[in-house]
Amino acid sequence: MEKAYENRDFLASREARTLRILSEYLEPQARFARYRIKDTVVFFGSARAISPEAVPAAVAEAQGIGTPAVLAAAKAAVRLAPYYDGARELARKVTEWSKSLQLPNRRFIVCSGGGPGIMEAANRGASEAHGISIGLGISLPSEPSANPYITRELGFEFHYFFMRKFWFVYLAKALVVFPGGFGTLDELFEILTLVQTRKTVKRLPIVLFGREYWSEILNLDALVRWGTISPDDLQLFKIVDTPDEAFEHLKTELSMLYLEAEASGTGAPQA
Repeated sequence: MEKAYENRDFLASREARTLRILSEYLEPQARFARYRIKDTVVFFGSARAISPEAVPAAVAEAQGIGTPAVLAAAKAAVRLAPYYDGARELARKVTEWSKSLQLPNRRFIVCSGGGPGIMEAANRGASEAHGISIGLGISLPSEPSANPYITRELGFEFHYFFMRKFWFVYLAKALVVFPGGFGTLDELFEILTLVQTRKTVKRLPIVLFGREYWSEILNLDALVRWGTISPDDLQLFKIVDTPDEAFEHLKTELSMLYLEAEASGTGAPQA
């Protein structure tokens, strides 16, 4: 006789979906507790960005193929490459600062979506600072779910998008959003909605990296003019252009909201 919880056919069935969802809550929770992860700085951005050192090979390959679509994709990748370096440098700075705090819990750990592009850059920067980092991957047919720079014990692969988003938000103490596509915009607007409606009660600094990109992609002033958001909602995020600018803003906000508040006994809400 086989126990129900050892029956793989049952666990993969429609009837056991609730168990699978619960597993994607409980197993990460146990792992974060084991490694004393209290909070994160989340990096979002395009999986299609490549590192500057990979640009020559990508361009050469595209020119060899020569089709308009491939050449256009290579041109776009070249344009995104500086953002890869920006994410890498910012993650390194955040990790170095985090390591210098010497607190009982691991604080402000870099967390990405685990994949390539900007996600890889964030984990890479943390690794270059000899720090740990998290990758909250998602199983997709068109994209690898784990880059090689994630700390091995902190690499996750989710099936359900909503459980992955839960872990992004639940541990986050700040968010940095680099140029990205539908997935990045979906994540950004969901978190903006949670902050705007105060469904997340903690203060959450949100940084949009790359003024040129975000000024072209978002016209949120139009929402104010149409009355669908308030002028104050434009203060929910800050647009920056350099890793130094982003880091100084994050360090100031996180120190004030969490480190100084906790030291004085008036710590900010955690969820």
